[in-house]
Amino acid sequence: MRFLMVDRITELVSGKRATAVKNVALSEDFFTHHFPQYPIMPGALILECMVQLADWLIRENQKFDHAGLPAAFDNIKFYRLVRPGDQLGLQVEVLERQNGHYRMNAQAQCEQQLVAVARFTMNLVPATELEPVEEAKHFFNLIWRP
Repeated sequence: MRFLMVDRITELVSGKRATAVKNVALSEDFFTHHFPQYPIMPGALILECMVQLADWLIRENQKFDHAGLPAAFDNIKFYRLVRPGDQLGLQVEVLERQNGHYRMNAQAQCEQQLVAVARFTMNLVPATELEPVEEAKHFFNLIWRP
């Protein structure tokens, strides 16, 4: 998994909510061109952090048989820049779950300031369509330390 954007899951309430952190380091590939003289984390990658946390919440709740893929986004707002050395605090919560869809609410914070918020829908897919289940469990065990 090359683009693992969640460093550590700090809380997970199965099927309900999760919190995590992402340490933003200057050594990350995307800073090479975004922007060399004034590096900032792309908003799409901040959103990706939230989506990945939502996916881990779904995978754990589904016993790793299914994963979540983003299907729709709305109410996305960005409030401040994220720079190398920052630590993002991520939160996702399940608003609704039905017919193979999870409706999620998410936010990212840095130094107790809101960075971004989003609502999105994740569709369930068989986990084996994305990667071997054992590989996903391995990465989950690396970042989830209850």
